[in-house]
Parts: sequence; structure tokens; C-alpha cells
Amino acid sequence: MKNPAGTSTAGPARVAFVLVPRFNMMMLTATIEPMRVANYLAPETLFEWEYRAPEGGEIVASNGMSVSAAPIGAAAGWPFDIVAVCGSWGCEHYTHPALFRWLRRQARDGATMMALESGAYLLARAGLLADRLATTHWSIMAGLAEQFPDTRLREQLFTVDGPVMTCAGGTAGLDLMLHLIAERYGHQLVSEIADQVLHHPVKAGELPQRRTMGTATDELHPNVKAAIALIEEHIDEPWPVPKIAARLRISQRQIERLFQRHLGCSVVQFSQLLRLQYARVLLTSTRMSIREVSVACGFNSLSYFSQAFARCFARKPSEYRQAWPETDPAPSWPGTLFSFVEEARRGRSEPPPGAGRTFTDRPERP
Repeated sequence: MKNPAGTSTAGPARVAFVLVPRFNMMMLTATIEPMRVANYLAPETLFEWEYRAPEGGEIVASNGMSVSAAPIGAAAGWPFDIVAVCGSWGCEHYTHPALFRWLRRQARDGATMMALESGAYLLARAGLLADRLATTHWSIMAGLAEQFPDTRLREQLFTVDGPVMTCAGGTAGLDLMLHLIAERYGHQLVSEIADQVLHHPVKAGELPQRRTMGTATDELHPNVKAAIALIEEHIDEPWPVPKIAARLRISQRQIERLFQRHLGCSVVQFSQLLRLQYARVLLTSTRMSIREVSVACGFNSLSYFSQAFARCFARKPSEYRQAWPETDPAPSWPGTLFSFVEEARRGRSEPPPGAGRTFTDRPERP
């Protein structure tokens, strides 16, 4: 018999972590540690876990570390109470029919299905996120939304929709697992685990993934947050600054000052940076043509989009179909707000490739 968390009411909960190449090691560790500490604090073993992979063997994470995993077909450990799919770089296009069949079988057998970070792509391909509330890391959410429009995506730390759970990544895995432990054993144990790992406060799943957008301040000004929400909401048809200011009921000068103070750039500069970052996600995670991506990101001119993209990311759009090419020893994600602001702060007249030199206040050419 199982409780709402998907774990058996007697004996340790059995957890299978399904690993695919370039999985996120931090995500895996953050999810395991609350279970380890729960076992440490409790008078009996509460959780048991093991690692599985489509073919088994040594699975290398994105940070170069590896974990030895048994094949998904190995009978030992079944049935599982929780199946957690761990992904990261490359999950946008990862396909493995046998893995998807195995995941569906685990779901039919009553396991709680959990997607960690871009593992949401794998649950979606297995058909387990259709019409489900779900999340993934904010930086790749646009691609997941394009590929699986029937999934109800929310940018938050984690989601729980019946027997299916998803997590944004990073330390959000710790909060998701603490949520599971609270459902099974109560909040007293969760409080003691949080004290042990120095994790305070324990965060609710509905909380937003981002607070600062990469700024040096602890939290953005409410009007900056609201303006960013409007920019994100109208990626395909960017609003002019006066319209944003009017919606917020403040002056254009005031919103520009707030952006300079909190983000170190103008509203137009930030808007173009955000649209180019969005375009990069669509290029790496969908099969949309470059022209389609350009239009989806609010660029009137394909040539201008291509030039701006190349100046920002040091690659042409056609060269960005893979976020982390197989030939690269480590991932790289240029074109951040940090790089742009650093160049502006240093006052360089000609920033190096990929540093964000494309972001000017010149209007886009028609």
C-alpha cells in the first residue's frame, strides 16, 4: 500500500535514479542528501536508492565525474517506489525507446515518477507529462514548451501533480525531497534534516526559481520585476519602452533609471539580450528553422538577428543546434547579463566575442 508520496507504508522507500550522459551531478547529490540524513537521524533505514541507466555502466556527468549504474532491465530492486530521471545537457534531443517503455512500465506499476531538471524532457517523451503540471530549469523552459505544448509548464522550484513530480534543478532537488519526506514522516524530521544540512528556509514548490536575474542586489525592484515579466510575455512582439512604462504607471525615465541601477543596462538592451537567449534555447532544443526562431523572438530582419546572435554568442545561429557539442570538453553558455554588464563597466570600446557587445539602444533595422 502506498501513501500520496508514492512510497510504501512499511519498510524503506526504494528509489531508482535513472542517469543519462551529462546528467547534473549537483542535482543528483542535492536529491540524495536529504534521504541520507533522514537515515542518519531515524532509528531505522527510511530510504534505499540505486542508480540505473539505459545500458548500465559508468555514466559521466556534466562535471566530468561518473557514477556506476545497473541497466534498467536488471530485475534487482524492483518494484521501485520512486523513479527519478536525472538529465541535463543533451536531453533536448535524447531518445531511447527502451528507456521510455521502462518509464511507462514503472508508472503503471505505481511508482512516483520524478524528473530532475531537464529530465522533464525524458518524462515528456515517455508520455508521462501530457496535461500535467511541470517545471524545468528556467533557462531551457522555452524549448520544452515548444516541443510539448500539452504540458502545463510553470517557472517554479518544483511541482507535484499526483504521482508525477518535476524539479527545476540545483538545490531545488533538496526542497523537493524534503517535501516528500514531510509527506511520509512529518515536518519534525524535515526540520531536523534542514538543521543538519544548514538549509533554511525550506522552500515551497511554488516559489519562483529566480530572484535577482544575475544582479548584485539581493532582490529586484518590484517595477523591474514587472517590466521583465512584460518583456518575457511579449518575446515575439517586443513592447516599446513607453508602453512598458505606461503599463507600470511610471515614467519612461524612471523605468530606465531602475534598469540601470538594478541590471546595469537599459530596457532595450535587456530586452534584446533576453530575446537572443530565448532564441538560443529554441535553436538547441527544437527543429524550428532559423527564420522561424527569428520571428518567434521578435526580430523583423533575419540578417539583423543573425548578426546580433553571432556577436552575442560568438557563433552563428546555424552553429548553435547543440548547446554542448560532442567535440567540446566542457559546456559553455556565453551571452549572459554578467558578461554584458562587465563589459559596460570596464568601458571597452570593442568587447571580445561572446561578451554581449550586440546590445545597443539603436532601433532594430526593418
